Amino acid sequence: MAAILALFVLTFAVVLGPAAADPDLLQDVCVADLTSGVKVNGFTCKDIANISAADFSFDGLAKPGLTNNTSGSLVTAANVQKIPGLNTLGVSLSRIDYAPGGLNPPHTHPRATEMVFVLEGELDVGFITTANVLISKSIKKGEIFVFPKGLVHFQKNNGKVPAAVISAFNSQLPGTQSIAATLFAATPPVPDNVLTKAFQVGTKEVEKIKSRFAPKK
Repeated sequence: MAAILALFVLTFAVVLGPAAADPDLLQDVCVADLTSGVKVNGFTCKDIANISAADFSFDGLAKPGLTNNTSGSLVTAANVQKIPGLNTLGVSLSRIDYAPGGLNPPHTHPRATEMVFVLEGELDVGFITTANVLISKSIKKGEIFVFPKGLVHFQKNNGKVPAAVISAFNSQLPGTQSIAATLFAATPPVPDNVLTKAFQVGTKEVEKIKSRFAPKK
């Protein structure tokens, strides 16, 4: 399984690397200086004298994440914010764990295509095209599915055992917009009259949904 996963990541990098969503690098490395106050499209670079192997490694995907939450899933990111050495390299990974019945709710990645490799379990996955066509499939251990850049997509564990995937992205920081949270938990809030008209429901229904997304006190 480890060899298959390594091949998956390598293939993703080779195939999508030339079409990476992020700009090409102009030097060997540009390790992100996450403490810098300078704001650019990406991160400023550390002085090369101050970089180390720690800037290029991360062990956060080794263990399953805790899925005892409302959605029954947890995303553990391995992006430039966790691995500064990814700055300008145009790739990143995540691990997603799902409890039985767990859902990674409908969301988009505005800056990247995503490819998932199933580590354990079986998932129902899908994305919706701009013509509102659902492309979906059930995938199991060892299988791969691709979600095109910017399109709304989801993963659902309908099995009785936990499931997990590794996700690869052609961006150092793909970004995630959860559809429900974006609309019902924005700050300041999206006006109720926008949501009632968009979803063809009443104000009480909108307020009820907003209350479920409100931060826990």
